[in-house]
Amino acid sequence: MIENMHFGNIAIVGDVILDRYISGRTDRISPEAPVPVLVHEHLNTVAGGAANVAANAAALGARVALVGLVGADDHATCLTRTLARWDHIDTHGLVQDTHRQTTTKTRVMSGRQQIVRIDNEDTHAPAPAIQAELVEKAYMAIDGADILICSDYGKGVLDDGVLEKIITRARARNIPVIVDPKRTSFAAYRGATLVTPNRQELARATGLPVRTDEQIIAAARMAGAQFGGSVLVTRSEEGMTLWRDDGAVSHVRSQAAEVFDVSGAGDCVVATVAAILSAGHSMETAVTISNTAAAVAVGKLGTTTVSRAELSHALMRDMPDSGKCVSLEQAAAMARDWRHHGARVVFTNGCFDLLHPGHISLIQGAAAQGDKLIVALNTDRSVRRLKGESRPIQDERARATVIGALRNVDLVVLFDQDTPEEAIRAILPDVIVKGADYREDEVVGGDIVKASGGRVVLVDIMPGRSTTSLVRQAGGEPRAETDTTA
Repeated sequence: MIENMHFGNIAIVGDVILDRYISGRTDRISPEAPVPVLVHEHLNTVAGGAANVAANAAALGARVALVGLVGADDHATCLTRTLARWDHIDTHGLVQDTHRQTTTKTRVMSGRQQIVRIDNEDTHAPAPAIQAELVEKAYMAIDGADILICSDYGKGVLDDGVLEKIITRARARNIPVIVDPKRTSFAAYRGATLVTPNRQELARATGLPVRTDEQIIAAARMAGAQFGGSVLVTRSEEGMTLWRDDGAVSHVRSQAAEVFDVSGAGDCVVATVAAILSAGHSMETAVTISNTAAAVAVGKLGTTTVSRAELSHALMRDMPDSGKCVSLEQAAAMARDWRHHGARVVFTNGCFDLLHPGHISLIQGAAAQGDKLIVALNTDRSVRRLKGESRPIQDERARATVIGALRNVDLVVLFDQDTPEEAIRAILPDVIVKGADYREDEVVGGDIVKASGGRVVLVDIMPGRSTTSLVRQAGGEPRAETDTTA
């Protein structure tokens, strides 16, 4: 799962913002005007904009180099102190501009209700010398990064010239570029790998309706043509739609969640996508995990982050589970979904006729190699071909029921062939496990798993434990065999 992922270095260039929350209670209306009187109780400051993207990436465990503009004011000092709460954020890329104020959003809150928002900002382009320093800092961050995020809040940092320079630099180093957009056209993001608009931003950039799946796809296709990359559309309670630049489309539906505040949800999405990609996972996995992260984020009040532990818990909750015997097609589909949630899928197989401590030892050892365990069982016909007409002692339904009831087993699938090769090809597990009485080159399907980037693990077995020995002790005479996991 996500707690086992090893994230890379992320460069974030964009509009950093200080978010301030003034909270209190309102018990009366002012005699001076028909407005509520807030009795001030608390002031909280958090990172916003590109700084919130950095905080979310750091909360997951990624290392971040943040580049942006701040003013020579108290709000800049406050923002720097706020970012210092995170161990993995390098703020040396924050450039001070004495001719602008630090972008600040102050929200006045009564309970969970926002009364008013006060913005302090300058959106003009910085002076040429400041802009040159900004680009230099961005180059330094990109040169040490695995992913570049451009967090565009339209506050003056990412003008066309800066975007062209930093995207070109990233592309020259073969670094993926993700853009969180705030423009009426995405043409300035040309060369980016992925742009992540919400529904309104997509409609504004394309002029197309964006209500249905079909309309979203058509608008994403047009938006992708503007900059030459893929588009991830965040759709609030409807989840997300990923349109790939090769024409492939996937929809990820949101899990039911109570929405308290959407502030910063887009920052959470782009940070999570970048973090998952930096760990070497696919775009589909990154989108699935970021969809879950967004559901956690909107359940919190105010601009906030989602920790690795919170996200891991939510992913476990969202993953479909069974523990029952399913078809090979169902098992393959569930395994794909588990992997998209960041889980490592483990596979082992056997007859598992009379369950004994040797079987339990094998299953426990297999489960320890990943997050989800699939056990493939030989059908009755397959067992008879391998072990003779006296076997199996229990039919396939009984064996599947017993194995499926074990706490470590997430899925059971039956295979009718002499070997589980067909099942392994369909499921493509991350790890295949057998007992240490095998050699690695003897493990059926091991070459398939390793060719897809997985591994073969041989676990210690309990000597002398087998179905054959149990039957002999009971006075039976099964066909001789040596498989301790039979």
